[in-house]
Amino acid sequence: MPLLVPLDPPPARTASVLRVGLLGGSFNPAHEGHRHISIEALKRLGLDQVWWLVSPQNPLKSRDGMASLKERLASAAAIARHPRLKVMALESSLGTRFTVELLQRLATWPGHRFVWMMGADNLVQLPRWRHWRQVMALSSVAILERHPYSYGSLAGPVAVGYQSRRVAEHQSHELFAETPPRWTFLRMRPHPASSTAIRRRAESQGSGPSLP
Repeated sequence: MPLLVPLDPPPARTASVLRVGLLGGSFNPAHEGHRHISIEALKRLGLDQVWWLVSPQNPLKSRDGMASLKERLASAAAIARHPRLKVMALESSLGTRFTVELLQRLATWPGHRFVWMMGADNLVQLPRWRHWRQVMALSSVAILERHPYSYGSLAGPVAVGYQSRRVAEHQSHELFAETPPRWTFLRMRPHPASSTAIRRRAESQGSGPSLP
């Protein structure tokens, strides 16, 4: 079953810090592309886990065509299929709406270090996010290559403004070595899966998105 995270922070780990990648999104529906980038991030960022944070409603996205949170959690749980990929309704559990609020809450969790993972398209629109500079200050960030946005995003204001805090891709395991802001760009083999394409295909067949 998808995880609903308790409101209280988990107890501190006694042995070592848990390194966690946070992949937020609508997952409407989840697909193999999400799984592909998550497994790559586990290896290349030296993560212990990746948490899929299924959003109740992205403030920058329309509600039109959005499946219920329950359906999207089920979709994500069916696709994840990996012991180190965890599906969560974290924002619902914590009562947060914006990424900055979520990261502020997670900053109080002992025994955890987090890296926010997002596609290159989100790097372009990051200045539209609430208190986006605080987002950069609260968590290390891994930008995942996504065509056709990737190289334009690296010439954008966020990448240019934080150039001195960029970690080279071949050193991405060191993303946690210093206090944020710290970010890296990971080149990845393109994956053909797309939530938009899946929804359009389902609509053309006369039904909503079917769960895997």
